[in-house]
Amino acid sequence: MNILSLFVVIPALMLLGLWGARNLNQVRGVMVAGSSCLLALSIWLTIYFIQQRSGGNTDDMLLVASTPWFKTLNINYAVGVDGISVVMLLLSSIIVFTGTFASWQLKPLTKEYFLWFTLLSTGVFGFFICTDMFTMFMFYEVALIPMYLLIGVWGSGKKEYAAMKLTLMLMGGSALLILGILGIYYFNGEYSGVFTMNVNEIAKTSHLIPTDIQCAFFPFIFIGFGVLGALFPFHTWSPDGHASAPTAVSMLHAGVLMKLGGYGCFRVAMFLLPEAAQQLSWVFLILTTISVVYGALSACVQTDLKYINAYSSVSHCGLVLFALLMMSQTAVTGAILQMLSHGLMTALFFALIGMIYGRTHTRDIRELAGLMKIMPFLAVGYVIAGLANLGLPGFSGFIAEMTIFVGSFGAAPLAGDPNTSFRMVATIIACMSIVVTAVYILRVVGKILYGEVENKHFLELTDATWDERVAVICLIFCVAGLGTFPFWVSNVISPSAGTILQSIGVM
Repeated sequence: MNILSLFVVIPALMLLGLWGARNLNQVRGVMVAGSSCLLALSIWLTIYFIQQRSGGNTDDMLLVASTPWFKTLNINYAVGVDGISVVMLLLSSIIVFTGTFASWQLKPLTKEYFLWFTLLSTGVFGFFICTDMFTMFMFYEVALIPMYLLIGVWGSGKKEYAAMKLTLMLMGGSALLILGILGIYYFNGEYSGVFTMNVNEIAKTSHLIPTDIQCAFFPFIFIGFGVLGALFPFHTWSPDGHASAPTAVSMLHAGVLMKLGGYGCFRVAMFLLPEAAQQLSWVFLILTTISVVYGALSACVQTDLKYINAYSSVSHCGLVLFALLMMSQTAVTGAILQMLSHGLMTALFFALIGMIYGRTHTRDIRELAGLMKIMPFLAVGYVIAGLANLGLPGFSGFIAEMTIFVGSFGAAPLAGDPNTSFRMVATIIACMSIVVTAVYILRVVGKILYGEVENKHFLELTDATWDERVAVICLIFCVAGLGTFPFWVSNVISPSAGTILQSIGVM
């Protein structure tokens, strides 16, 4: 068995263990053991990948394997990883591990909750290891379906409305995706003579597909994945879904699930439809620029902590798609760094918000004040998360955003651009989000953490428990580590990004 399949086998064994668990301690034991194995496996994979590259292995994909699954349509269970998927697997395992501890005290139906949480994780890991379009789509759907129950049953607020809205919009995106995937499969086979679902094999012959056909199917794939990446105007499910989801689900949802959108746009839409990506990138650049600025401005007027972070996620995930569409190696490397950075930062934010809400039973910033005196550990964690989010040097947000803006400002114009200065102007507009982000982060930090305690009942509240401290400390360590030592990550990402850009024809 290929070792990458362990990323699917371990969650499957976790599901069996959870099914047979008889009490809360057994449920927790299964989750800690399984998530620890996934984290250890992803760390080993990262070290192995770096060693292989240092040893001179220049293969586009490592640990490649393929097993026929449905021969009639040439569907295979095909796996393999490059630098981008390696770091995405590492991010996913970190979020699953910390999400386990963030949900330590969750009640009721703890066993059922973790069953759906693990199934969601299975879809995420499977998506990042697969190189077959249909199998990727299958795992993509596995990752989406549990969200309905996780929000609808264990969520808060308008949870039924949020769960249904999220499910319908993401399923709409899935309908576009399957049309796009079948279009690529059929027309690539028609013009190349090779019918295959393998992403890397299609990339070798996709240039044979006429440009007008590529342009017809590119929006299906890009919008289909872009819905999950909060592409404007298809982002409206995201704030409601984030606000209503339980803590660990918000962490996994914003931290990892939304990254499937950016990863799919780059790995499938742009990689397999290169001429269309060059011709139509300017249209989607306009939409992503709106996402970046609109998300930041919307966060400024919110009073609910989760909605603030949700609209912030729209802005930061918009920045990922924005950088990918610039199609320069520096900008794309920055986009992957932003996926990692935002995944860690937003998971930290949602974890802290959930812990604060669990004690105060409110997320309204107008009702919160003086928390630094009551729960200093959680308050300091929130300050660190805020500083990372606004791009303070030394944290992951700074290095990711600087790489994006430097790479975007100097990006060469493409054939479909309205004029030569279009990308430069879009970058300047997107840069405005930095200032707006600082405004809403500093406003919230000042309002809820400092000053006098207005609600005297809050004085009886306690600070973080040991399980909550484990989750927060791990995430802070990762955010600071990525910001302090970013080059080992960028060295893993950059060659893989360059390979895809060369296939697109922009390098």
